[in-house]
Amino acid sequence: MPDRFGAVAAAVCAAGVVAGVVALGAANPPTPLPVSTDRLGPDAGEQVADYLARAGDTLDTGDGADPRWGLVSFDHEVTAAEADALTADVRVSQLWFRVPIDRVQTPIVPVGVAGAESIARASGLAAVQLRGTTGEWDRQAQVDAVSALRLGQNCACVVAATVRGPLSEVAELEGVDGVRVVEVLPSDAVFGRFAVRPLLPEQTDAVTPGPDDGEVPSR
Repeated sequence: MPDRFGAVAAAVCAAGVVAGVVALGAANPPTPLPVSTDRLGPDAGEQVADYLARAGDTLDTGDGADPRWGLVSFDHEVTAAEADALTADVRVSQLWFRVPIDRVQTPIVPVGVAGAESIARASGLAAVQLRGTTGEWDRQAQVDAVSALRLGQNCACVVAATVRGPLSEVAELEGVDGVRVVEVLPSDAVFGRFAVRPLLPEQTDAVTPGPDDGEVPSR
């Protein structure tokens, strides 16, 4: 009989602990993760003219001294060093690589950078990323292989740069020869919580994939 009373007492005690935990959780619910819809770059299918106008409007919002995240899309592919020069003194956070091959869809590869030394190595790092892929099918594997080869040779393959700086300085990049468009996010945007889609140089009418029926070169 004492053992039975002891078992009952233990069960009641355990139930009390569970109830206490539930009550504590109800009184202190977990903080929900923030949901962000921030993005830089055009939407899929968007008319390029509409995106250019929309991006330009973002440069006229807020105090010029506010630090902003922005996307600088170039009007043609450039080397990493050229991208660094085109963005002047504004800090570059990411370079977006894409090897241009006529009528062949090639992957877009982002590389995080921090200063001139890492910018100099960025093309090689993009090549390493592609060498680690096998492709979804034979054609994709061939595309990845030739893209990695050219990136390893420091090709002119940068299509855009993610930057961070005062709004006034980022906005000035719009007037730089070789820069096609600049877009900035609101001042409260947090890196890692916004999406990026570079505007590709060949996208002139709508943001749609180009043809993918060309021959993949071996080099």
